[in-house]
Amino acid sequence: MTYNATAAITLLALAVYCLMGIRVAQTRAKVGIAAPAMTGNPLLERTIRAHENTLEWLPVFLPSLWLFAIYWGDWKAAIVGAVWIAGRIVYFLGYVSDAHKRERGFMIQAFATLILLLGALGRAVYLLAVS
Repeated sequence: MTYNATAAITLLALAVYCLMGIRVAQTRAKVGIAAPAMTGNPLLERTIRAHENTLEWLPVFLPSLWLFAIYWGDWKAAIVGAVWIAGRIVYFLGYVSDAHKRERGFMIQAFATLILLLGALGRAVYLLAVS
């Protein structure tokens, strides 16, 4: 079995994360706060936090995505992974504009992660039980 769709989603998720990092650099230039400073402007602080929060979710998302693909199929994992990416984008844009606008994106990506994680875990436990 090949996992081309899951691989594409993995690469897209990493590209989105990199683009968020570029937005941090652009925001630094816009507000005039050079690295390594992390504070001093609310827009910069929200942008950095939205970027860092995406990094915090990647170690849960990526293994869950791949294990879900192995247990349930390439395209099923890719579709849920695409929802995760969309949620992270909604989260990022909402958080950057106003910290209170991050919830919808958070819920979208959290739900997608939960599907991937519990789907993979449930299948792994089932296969252990029947073997």
